[in-house]
Amino acid sequence: MVRMPKFVISVCVLVVSLVISWAPSAQAAKPFRLGFSMALTGPLGPAGKAALLAMQIWRDDVNAKGGLLGRKVELVYYDDQTKPANVPGIYAKLLDVDKVDFVVSGYGTNLIVPALPIVMERGMAFMGLFGLDANAKFNYNNYFQIMPAGPDPVVDWSRGFFEIAAKQNPRPKTIALLSADSEFARNAVLGARRNAKKFGIKVVYDKRYPFPGTTDFTPILRAVKATNPDMFYVGSYPGGSVGIVKAAHEIGLKPKLFGGGMVGLQYTAIQMNLGPLLNGITNYWFWAPEKTLQFPGIEAFLKKYQTRAPAQKLDPLGYYLPPFAYAYVQLLGQAIEATKSFDQAKVGAYIRNNTHSTVVGDVKFGKNGEWATSRTFQVQLQNIKGHKMIEFTKPGKMVVIYPEKFKSGTLIYPYAKAK
Repeated sequence: MVRMPKFVISVCVLVVSLVISWAPSAQAAKPFRLGFSMALTGPLGPAGKAALLAMQIWRDDVNAKGGLLGRKVELVYYDDQTKPANVPGIYAKLLDVDKVDFVVSGYGTNLIVPALPIVMERGMAFMGLFGLDANAKFNYNNYFQIMPAGPDPVVDWSRGFFEIAAKQNPRPKTIALLSADSEFARNAVLGARRNAKKFGIKVVYDKRYPFPGTTDFTPILRAVKATNPDMFYVGSYPGGSVGIVKAAHEIGLKPKLFGGGMVGLQYTAIQMNLGPLLNGITNYWFWAPEKTLQFPGIEAFLKKYQTRAPAQKLDPLGYYLPPFAYAYVQLLGQAIEATKSFDQAKVGAYIRNNTHSTVVGDVKFGKNGEWATSRTFQVQLQNIKGHKMIEFTKPGKMVVIYPEKFKSGTLIYPYAKAK
C-alpha cells in the first residue's frame, strides 16, 4: 500500500472542499433565462416592439438589484411575425434547444392560443399578454392573463359600454355590430352581442370584414348608416380602426354611442393622425394620464420608457401596451422572489392565490387566469383640438367614464355633440 504524505492529503481535502463550496455558487450564478415569442414584424409589430422595450426595462431594473434570487435575467425571444403558425415552433425551440427557465406569451389572443398546448404539456406557469378569453378552451390552471378584462372576459370586455348606454336619456334601443374576421375581434363582438341581448338592445346590423386586407371602409359604413343604429360597436385592429373612424366622418355617421372594442386608438401615432376626429368616441382603455389612474411605479416606468422609445422609433408615450408588458414580467419576478423558487408549480400557485402590486395597480386572478374583477376602462375622447403629441399627455383628453371607482369625467352624449 502506498501512503500519501499528509500535506498531499491536506491539499486534496482542500480542493474537494473548494469544489463542493463552488458548485452551488456556480449554479446560482447561472443566468435566469425567460423565453417568449413577440410580434416584431407584421400587423402587431409596432406594438410588439414597444412591449419588448418594456420587458427590457424590467430586466434592467431587476438586474440592477442583483437579479432574481441572485441570478441575472436574460431575455430569449424570437419574432413570430404576427403569424400564429410560427408560435408552436418557437416555444418548442425555447424549451428544447434554448432550455429557458420560464416562458411568457407574445402579444395578443391569436399568438397566445397556439402556445398554450406546449406550455400545458410541460406544466409551466404562463403569463399572457393581452389575450381575450384565450384560455376558454383549455382551462389551464397555471395560465394568468395581465389584461384586465375580468372573470367572464368576453362579456366583461364590453359590459361597461352597455352599462353607460343604459344610463342615458333617451336610452339607446338599437345597435350595429362590426368585427374584423379575427379571433380577438370576433370575441369582442360576441360579448357585445350577448350584452345587447341582456340589456334589451336590438341588433340591426352584424357583419365581419376580411382581416387583413380591408382598406376601404366607406361601403361598409354606408351599410351601417342605412340601419340608423343608436349604438355602433366595433371590434377592430389598428389599421381598421383608423379606416373606420375616417369613413364614419366622411359619410356623416352619427350614432348616439360609437366605439367599444377598437384597438389602435390608444396608440400615440394614431391619435396624432386622427386628432379631433377622435372626439366623442367611447372605447375600451387600460391607462391614461388621468388623476384617477396614478398607480405606484407607473410614472417612473413611463419616464424610462419615454427616454428610450424615440431612438427605436416606438410609440413615444407608451400608454397602452408597455405598462402591462412590464407588469406581467414584474408579477412573475415577484412570484419567484416570494416563493424563493424556480419551481413552476410553486410559482403558479403563488400567482393564483395572492394579490399582486404592479405598475398597473393591484392584480388578483380568478379561477380561469383572468382578473378576478373586471377593470376594463371605458374612456371617451374629448376636447382634442389638434394633432400634436402634447394634446394626449394632458388630463381631460382620455376621460375615464367607467367604472365609477376610476371615473375622471362625464360622458358627452350623444356622440355627435362631442364632435
